[in-house]
Amino acid sequence: MSVFESPDSCPGIFLCYGTVPLRGRRFGNFIIFVVITLKPNSIEMNIPSIFWFIPAAAVIALLLAWAFYRAMKREDEGTPRMREIAGHVRRGAMAYLRQQYKVVAIVFVVLALFFAYLAYGAGVQNPWVPFAFLTGGFFSGLAGYFGMKTATYASARTANAARQSLDRGLKVAFRSGAVMGLVVVGLGLLDISFWYVILEYFVDVTGPQKLVVITTTMLTFGMGASTQALFARVGGGIYTKAADVGADLVGKVEAGIPEDDPRNPATIADNVGDNVGDVAGMGADLYESYCGSILATAALGAAAFASADGMAMQLCAVLAPMLIAAVGIVLSIIGIFLVRTKEGATMRELLRSLGVGVNFSSLLIAGATFGILYLLGIENWIGLSFSVITGLLAGIIIGQATEYYTSHSYEPTQKIAGSAQTGPATVIIAGIGSGMISTAVPVLTIGVAIILAYLCAIGFDMEHIMSAQSMSLGLYGIGIAAVGMLSTLGITLATDAYGPIADNAGGNAEMSGLGPEVRKRTDALDALGNTTAATGKGFAIGSAALTALALLASYIEEIRIGLLHNGVTALDLPNGTTQLVEKASLLDFMEYYHVSLMNPTVLIGVFVGAMMSFLFCGLTMNAVGRAAQSMVNEVRRQFREIKGILTGEGTPDYARCVEISTRGAQREMLLPSLLAIVVPVVVGLVFGVAGVMGLLVGGLSSGFVLAVFMANAGGAWDNAKKMVEEGHFGGKGSDCHKATVVGDTVGDPFKDTSGPSLNILIKLMSMVSIVMAGLTVAFHLF
Repeated sequence: MSVFESPDSCPGIFLCYGTVPLRGRRFGNFIIFVVITLKPNSIEMNIPSIFWFIPAAAVIALLLAWAFYRAMKREDEGTPRMREIAGHVRRGAMAYLRQQYKVVAIVFVVLALFFAYLAYGAGVQNPWVPFAFLTGGFFSGLAGYFGMKTATYASARTANAARQSLDRGLKVAFRSGAVMGLVVVGLGLLDISFWYVILEYFVDVTGPQKLVVITTTMLTFGMGASTQALFARVGGGIYTKAADVGADLVGKVEAGIPEDDPRNPATIADNVGDNVGDVAGMGADLYESYCGSILATAALGAAAFASADGMAMQLCAVLAPMLIAAVGIVLSIIGIFLVRTKEGATMRELLRSLGVGVNFSSLLIAGATFGILYLLGIENWIGLSFSVITGLLAGIIIGQATEYYTSHSYEPTQKIAGSAQTGPATVIIAGIGSGMISTAVPVLTIGVAIILAYLCAIGFDMEHIMSAQSMSLGLYGIGIAAVGMLSTLGITLATDAYGPIADNAGGNAEMSGLGPEVRKRTDALDALGNTTAATGKGFAIGSAALTALALLASYIEEIRIGLLHNGVTALDLPNGTTQLVEKASLLDFMEYYHVSLMNPTVLIGVFVGAMMSFLFCGLTMNAVGRAAQSMVNEVRRQFREIKGILTGEGTPDYARCVEISTRGAQREMLLPSLLAIVVPVVVGLVFGVAGVMGLLVGGLSSGFVLAVFMANAGGAWDNAKKMVEEGHFGGKGSDCHKATVVGDTVGDPFKDTSGPSLNILIKLMSMVSIVMAGLTVAFHLF
């Protein structure tokens, strides 16, 4: 055990670290742990010692991720056939990722050069933006690479571990998924820490305005993460669903062969798609939300406490979201080690096993938040602590609601499965109806969380609820609620990344011809994975909504910096008064730019934002349809031309199907992705700040509801099919089964392409608006 005592600049802070050997070598040889103790009012300006806990926590997450990865690699991969199948999937996944990163790299270079021109040529943008943009994209892509590499190695090992027991299979899959969760939070906080240190030393501004400049500059690297996330989500979603639809329609419906049957040429591409869509794509999505919520809240805190006599308090407000996230990493690690189950566990018992870890971490972070904010000496620390708890509770409620509407343990999905008795049309109708109804709980939950977080942050001061100071504090409270929701991302993302690993393990067991007892265990793990994936999508959508709202509020701070950068120092308000830009409140900016629903430019922006969600979904759905048609034609060709495939005597051309999905995804992902970048710029140049505010509000409201509907409807259709496959309503091969396969096929692009991509769309439009704020201020028609 080692103890490091902080220097006099921050008395009362101790960092204790050490290692504890674990029994055996299966799941790592050590735990790194950290204990922080503080004394109130120990924060000083510049970089206080407590700041270094943030990168330390990030490094701890990365070290433990490496330990889990090494432990997984030591597991036996199974029989030669299991190794062969895993090798096919691994090579296909890496080939896709390399091709995608080549395309994304070109886009990033073009955008970075454009930002460099705006910064150094036109002089309308912060000079740090091009570099921050590149690092945001790089770390997001790196997280996706590590997560997917781990997942492709873990699937066969999970299947082999399931030959021993259900608990062994669960632990291998879950701790492999934890690599994704820990890498995302580790790299995210490391990037934030890196930029904070760089900007602290190089930003040549004094007084409270320095932290405003630092936090608004840091916020711009979120656009790099957002851009990478959208390409990962859209490209991965198109890839996986083209393969999935092709495999299901031709394999299950036409040829009548089981799922993951080695005779199906699209099977390997389908398994590759689970990794590129649900591991790399989901990781990039939540990396973006994680960083965006922390950075937006830091920017709002710098603005809310930017008084000359409150610089120490301002620093506390900036560091608070980072410290909550850092402590959340450590507490998520504890939760990861609590996940275990018994042999023969039911679906509810398996869900409870994962819930123990997540809920325990959430309880710990709720308690730790009170301590962190109290010891920072932050104003209204009790109220802000409850704001964090509202975010945590909102995440749990949305997750539970998603589980209720998508798991076949509950009535909504059971009714969809029952509707298969009258054909595929009623399955589609029931799924759409259930998905629409399922939007009520998440929307109301987010609404209640927003108002409670706001009121808690202002101390329930109803008399001055809409004053300039209350609005600043209230928005900071909403931002810190988003941080609270994402503070346990290390374990919540682990439960989500677990899903495709378990799915691939089931596929490997089926293709390898493992015994019925093993297949029963992998089926249980796979069914659990379907539910955790659906729950994870609900969590991602909810966190995206809160993060986008925090980003919307932060947009005004970027407008402030944009005005100063363009030489505007005072605002001539419509009421005849003049206000200095540095001291102007949010209400002053809203009045100056006429941000009101009576302003036609705001209304136009709202309508364009609402349209964007549907236009984007239409483009991605059609993209899946076109790519799936190519896959269906290829599978039919192979069944027709390669003799002996259906009898098991011929070998399918798996590589050809992988190539078709890869090409289709790369070709189809560009238009919807670039649309999300171009539209906010055009709206800003034409309609100005008021139009952009309307665009972001319209995109957030329609995108959030549509994303919940699509994700839940798709998840319910998937699990209705699983329920029939378990023997209900005629079982596999029956007419009911074929009807639910059709429903699942329609639901695939709903839940894995369009729905999840909407999360990123609403955040990316906010990020683009933030980065282009200087250009919008300098040039606009209206």
